[in-house]
Amino acid sequence: MKNAVIGNNKQKANLIVLGAVPRLLYLLQQETSSTELKTECAVVLGSLAMGTENNVKSLLDCHIIPALLQGLLSPDLKFIEACLRCLRTIFTSPVTPEELLYTDATVIPHLMALLSRSRYTQEYICQIFSHCCKNLDSETLAFAFVRMQALKCFSVLAFENPQVSMTLVNVLVDGELLPQIFVKMLQRDKPIEMQLTSAKCLTYMCRAGAIRTDDNCIVLKTLPCLVRMCSKERLLEERVEGAETLAYLIEPDVELQRIASITDHLIAMLADYFKYPSSVSAITDIKRLDHDLKHAHELRQAAFKLYASLGANDEDIRKKIIETENMMDRIVTGLSESSVKVRLAAVRCLHSLSRSVQQLRTSFQDHAVWKPLMKVLQNAPDEILVVASSMLCNLLLEFSPSKEPILESGAVELLCGLTQSENPALRVNGIWALMNMAFQAEQKIKADILRSLSTEQLFRLLSDSDLNVLMKTLGLLRNLLSTRPHIDKIMSTHGKQIMQAVTLILEGEHNIEVKEQTLCILANIADGTTAKDLIMTNDDILQKIKYYMGHSHVKLQLAAMFCISNLIWNEEEGSQERQDKLRDMGIVDILHKLSQSPDSNLCDK
Repeated sequence: MKNAVIGNNKQKANLIVLGAVPRLLYLLQQETSSTELKTECAVVLGSLAMGTENNVKSLLDCHIIPALLQGLLSPDLKFIEACLRCLRTIFTSPVTPEELLYTDATVIPHLMALLSRSRYTQEYICQIFSHCCKNLDSETLAFAFVRMQALKCFSVLAFENPQVSMTLVNVLVDGELLPQIFVKMLQRDKPIEMQLTSAKCLTYMCRAGAIRTDDNCIVLKTLPCLVRMCSKERLLEERVEGAETLAYLIEPDVELQRIASITDHLIAMLADYFKYPSSVSAITDIKRLDHDLKHAHELRQAAFKLYASLGANDEDIRKKIIETENMMDRIVTGLSESSVKVRLAAVRCLHSLSRSVQQLRTSFQDHAVWKPLMKVLQNAPDEILVVASSMLCNLLLEFSPSKEPILESGAVELLCGLTQSENPALRVNGIWALMNMAFQAEQKIKADILRSLSTEQLFRLLSDSDLNVLMKTLGLLRNLLSTRPHIDKIMSTHGKQIMQAVTLILEGEHNIEVKEQTLCILANIADGTTAKDLIMTNDDILQKIKYYMGHSHVKLQLAAMFCISNLIWNEEEGSQERQDKLRDMGIVDILHKLSQSPDSNLCDK
């Protein structure tokens, strides 16, 4: 039957006249029919519906819609898809009354639940919704309900989905583009749920790249609507959703962050999220009060998230946030809350603010932020660890006054532990923080790092599959091997292993940046007093330096020449013998050639 009716309207009409439809519907609904049989029946019915409007009328007369809706309760996805495909064809036909979708109140929520089952369920249900929302009498309750469901469905579809978002941007409904319809739904006279969900749709389409961040519908409509949702007048859920959506909207864009920060005193408005519910609260409903007390932590989480996004790039905004009443105390309290979500949001917020040199020197110091942070790092889930350790990297920069107390509180062991994590982001942060710690540090700290990390682990990290880990480990080595007495001290105890590691990297398949860092480490070793000998007595390394002097990449040539110049200073003991050896190797000839280089930097060197 299926093969006979495909694309053949005459055959479709014949089968209908012969009474195939009731029989197919009977088989479709029989408990004893196999799923394969039911699916085939739905496919044939779908094909019959594809024919003329009269065909659709005949199907409707046989009560096909309740039978297909019943089919959606099946656990089998293929059968559900076949039923939905048929329903889509019937509902998009002009002869089908849309009310048939609303005769049973459980249908819409069930369709919403099926949305995410597959690409096809998404497609068919959207088509059913977008058709049935269009021609309804707008006064009916069903219309408002369905419009809300369709909106929710669009927001689910557009989230982090560039393809769907690009499609939605160009959808026309009654001659109007979908984004313009969403904008109309943002107006203050619309129900709050509708305003919020429309703002989400536009936010997700913007984040997926389908709407520009400087588009008026974002700057003048979506952003102000979300800020309105953060006001005291709104219910707890609305304030939470408003702040979280706004945080997501402005996260990557500094211009939107600036606009949001000066809209309706948003930064001060968010401070109210921490005083909720207040004693003079307008909430008279005791049930509501109870509910809000239980969910107050969600408000705090949302506020931290939004502060983190607001302060992601702009120094002035960070200053404003930190100067908001008791802000630092609130964040510090947030770090030790029982809710993991609040802790994570508080750490994110702190991390965002710790990008500011000014704040690291002042507020972070005044509030000894490092103390609760070290506590958070003790046994947190990975997602918190990644952000907290990333922030620790900022607190360990040489100009940060927190560096000393952090060191005294056992940070070295903690960070060395992170470098052994399975999670590459944690390995990077652990080694990065150690690199910052070793920068211009005294000998004792460097010795501590080397002892805690162990040379085995250091060399394991030098062969890490993650490029970031490798680069930061080289950075750590370079910082450890700076200032002469330190270089000589470390090379006297670990010289052999370090030279081996350097050789391996210079021979390996690595990118220019990795090799440049490695040659810079060699140049640092060449700057030592006794450490020099480790290079001069190693012909293999000398040949490698010579090779990189003639390399095609200027960065590597310059780094190799640093090594040479550090080996030949006239005023240093033994310089004559070193110069003779290098001359015999043909280094002078290479230098003659390089002095003709078109690169002025190389020429001067």
